[in-house]
Amino acid sequence: QVQLVESGGGLVQPGGSLRLSCAASGSIFSISAMGWYRQAPGKQRELVATSEGITNYADSVKGRFTISRDTAKNTVYLQMNSLKPEDTAVYYCYARIRTAQGIGPPLGYWGQGTQVTVSS
Repeated sequence: QVQLVESGGGLVQPGGSLRLSCAASGSIFSISAMGWYRQAPGKQRELVATSEGITNYADSVKGRFTISRDTAKNTVYLQMNSLKPEDTAVYYCYARIRTAQGIGPPLGYWGQGTQVTVSS
């Protein structure tokens, strides 16, 4: 079974940096997209950044966050700089994956979520 394993979350002061990583493993044939979403308390889950041949960023993180992929390792990264308190959220890794058995779930695969807290 395909799974996404995340790391790198934690507590950081405003203006600080964190680097999240997410590695996909399992019966993977190909990965067409990977990305990051986040959900703050009382808020809807929102897109942060995606990588699918081209990179896309939410307006709120442009210029501060950078998404990158290591395709050989089925891994996506999110470098987060100049962090703000409003970046505090649970961050979820996302991947659109074709498995050896065929096209995967229509909503893709999701990681377990990792907490990012920005506070002094």
